[in-house]
Amino acid sequence: MKYLLDTNILIYLQSDKLASGLPLGFYAYSVISEIELLSWPQMQPEHEIVWRGLLAALHRVELDATVRETAIRLRRQRRVKLPDALVAASAIACDATLLTNDQQLLTLPDLRSQLIELRNE
Repeated sequence: MKYLLDTNILIYLQSDKLASGLPLGFYAYSVISEIELLSWPQMQPEHEIVWRGLLAALHRVELDATVRETAIRLRRQRRVKLPDALVAASAIACDATLLTNDQQLLTLPDLRSQLIELRNE
């Protein structure tokens, strides 16, 4: 099974906040998630090294024509925010299930998505 990790799931995974492990499968992320994660102004160099290592172990979905056109359609039809539309379009383009905690993305009819439970703290 192919999965695309939403930015929030990458953050929860890195901070050990997932209630259980991720399902077995092939994992990818959108280049938008990479930009969101690595552009934090307060990021310390040692954290950047960890993030880059995690991302290097996964497949990156680039913003090709299919992703761009799908994101445009999602924004027009569903009024999805641009970063979310690009993440969702990336999942659709690579025929993957999006793992997310974003309620709007979980309800998009054009997208296979799965809620990932977090630890109760």
